[in-house]
Amino acid sequence: MMRGPEPWEPGSGPVFADKRHAPATTRNRDAIANILRDELPPSGLVLEVASGSGEHALHFAATFPQLQWQPTDPDPAALASIAAWRADADLANLRAPITLDASADWPVTQADAILCINMVHISPWDATLGLMQGAGRCLPLGGLLYLYGPYTRDGVETAPSNLAFDASLKARDPRWGLRAVHDLIAAARDRGLAFDRLVDMPANNLSLLFRKS
Repeated sequence: MMRGPEPWEPGSGPVFADKRHAPATTRNRDAIANILRDELPPSGLVLEVASGSGEHALHFAATFPQLQWQPTDPDPAALASIAAWRADADLANLRAPITLDASADWPVTQADAILCINMVHISPWDATLGLMQGAGRCLPLGGLLYLYGPYTRDGVETAPSNLAFDASLKARDPRWGLRAVHDLIAAARDRGLAFDRLVDMPANNLSLLFRKS
């Protein structure tokens, strides 16, 4: 899966220069955690696909210490950032990052829940199909696939800021762009995942919850 420019700021200092900071993470992590608090299993392994800077994995591992967290990414710079944040935090339940390309073969065969935050719109559609396929294979019956990001909905006006964002993504790579919720639901259904619910989030984003059926 091709990855494009990330909304990252470089780290600093002699030890953790590999750290990256994504400002959006600070803005959305607590709102996402509020959703996950009622949806995640009481124990087990949470797989995060496309972990980016690693800040979400760090925050959620600290917030939900009863769960094991497995961050992943296909980008070596992202993996280095995740490892740097992890080394600084020293959380026993945050595993070392591993390479995972959503559109290719997965090195993980089992997970009790799967998270994917802000990947679907900034990757080819094949990556989303691979995400759904992998979730259908790895999750137990009733297991959660959680998606977060900007999407479009039938009958709901898309915010001007999201329309502008969509245009900028497609200008950068015509394979990118905001996806329609109904397309995601159909793709999930074809791969053994049932749509559970949608939650409106701050800044014109959505949470989409699917369950292994």
